[in-house]
Amino acid sequence: MDAYITAMLVFAGFYALMALGLNVIWGLGGMVNLGLVGFFGLGAYASALLTTKLLLPMPLGWAAGAIVAAAAGAGMALIVARLRGDYLAIVTLGFAEVIRLVASNEIWLTNGTDGISNIPGPWRGDLSPQGFNLLFLGLVWSAVAIFFVLLARLSHSPFGRVLRAIREDEDVAAVAGKPVLSFKVRAFAIGAAVLGAAGALYAHYNAYIAPEGFAPLLTIYIVLALTAGGVGSMRGAVLGALFLIALIEGTRFLAAIIPGVSPVQKAALREGAIALTLILLLRFRPQGLIPERTRTKAHA
Repeated sequence: MDAYITAMLVFAGFYALMALGLNVIWGLGGMVNLGLVGFFGLGAYASALLTTKLLLPMPLGWAAGAIVAAAAGAGMALIVARLRGDYLAIVTLGFAEVIRLVASNEIWLTNGTDGISNIPGPWRGDLSPQGFNLLFLGLVWSAVAIFFVLLARLSHSPFGRVLRAIREDEDVAAVAGKPVLSFKVRAFAIGAAVLGAAGALYAHYNAYIAPEGFAPLLTIYIVLALTAGGVGSMRGAVLGALFLIALIEGTRFLAAIIPGVSPVQKAALREGAIALTLILLLRFRPQGLIPERTRTKAHA
């Protein structure tokens, strides 16, 4: 049970990093991004390839994963600069699917659907499985803490205030003399970098990645986590990730103890419980668990 809880907390850290990245793009900048898993996958593949094929040190692989995802995010922002709302969501979702299809078909680079295995992890062979999980737990949540502090400061800086102005009405921000496109590109790049860093860490934790691990369902989970926590709030992004993991895994145990139902029915009840909980949360707490505070000196 201890190993299970530790592993779930590690994954909660991955979710928190992704929610923080999404919060910059969507929460502050107002740009709907359903391509999260694409940037996550880019970071994972970049770090995995560099550390397994070129034998680069893991920290360089992690940094490369963030840089590659940031570059892709900047390019994406330039492409979709004039799109808003549903159109932006569809294009970003398509981007994520393109990344997954490329990973599935470019066998010479990604090994196709067989994936990449034997990805190194810090002291993996020297520690027990539980020791490795604990080490990675500290590593992932240290990354969450660092990005949280940096992004919280960014949120309350003049840059963050301009992003909020663009989110509310980009035409007004443009009339006020703000270079809207430049701010959008930088916000996309910063958010994508955090997503790429999360993917890079995931690859080295899991030791194996394959295209099916980067399905759109992961994007939906992160959007739900941020929505539940509070769109625009950095603290809400982290709390929402923890809440979502607790909800997903907690319902697994509740469904298991229900007598007289088949495994298929238990799975259906579990999904229904998750959906009902999120619906009730959004009905009675639409602003999220920790709403955004827009005062200049507010906390994240």
